[in-house]
Amino acid sequence: MQRFADRVAVITGGAGGIGRATAQRLAAEGATVVVVDLDEEAGKALADDLGGMFVAADVTSPEDNERIYAQTQQAYGRIDVAFHNAGISPPDDDSILDTGLDAWRRVQDVNLTSVYLGCKAVLPYMLAQGKGSIVNTASFVATMGAATSQISYTASKGGVLAMTRELGVQFARQGVRVNALSPGPVATPLLMDLFAKDPDRAARRLVHVPLGRFAEPAEIAAAVAFLASDDASFITAANFLVDGGLTGAYVTPL
Repeated sequence: MQRFADRVAVITGGAGGIGRATAQRLAAEGATVVVVDLDEEAGKALADDLGGMFVAADVTSPEDNERIYAQTQQAYGRIDVAFHNAGISPPDDDSILDTGLDAWRRVQDVNLTSVYLGCKAVLPYMLAQGKGSIVNTASFVATMGAATSQISYTASKGGVLAMTRELGVQFARQGVRVNALSPGPVATPLLMDLFAKDPDRAARRLVHVPLGRFAEPAEIAAAVAFLASDDASFITAANFLVDGGLTGAYVTPL
């Protein structure tokens, strides 16, 4: 499939995990990919490999967000897809009883404020061309509660989901679709470091997933490719859950 031939896609957090897999998937379908990340070595190597462009940026900075999209527009003359994917889940984000204000604010800045800034920066370009697709990374935790809380992460993803719904409704008749992608647990380096290296912590989570495993980044990338493409032309303001059945489960298979 070449669903993204002659199209330009910007991916934040693009150097690793879901972002990297999505950059590879969209490029394979014909997109020119702009990889945005703080990791200059990995980001540039990936962009060079895919024939795209790398932009080093701090997604929590308003100026950097403006620069990301200005550089993309200047280089390619269009912006068709924005995948706001950068995020963190640090160990000091835990129960509300233990999480300090600094940790709360740091997670909110990266996971939620960056999405606000990215959407604010890219929307004028998409509105001017009368077409575009924005995909914002939320999470299944925006839909479900957990006793193993990461309070700021959960709140940030709930914010992404609500903001995405609002933008999807607001700009629906101006040609710009805005959707939230809500992955379940994904086998990224971040999650593997947090949970999977501890068998008990991994088992505590996997017991709730009907498919019985973590998702692969490529499986999430396939969902992004669908949402960003014209195959999803009647989908906006949606919460697209890719969670192995987790949010639909009461009792899972033995």
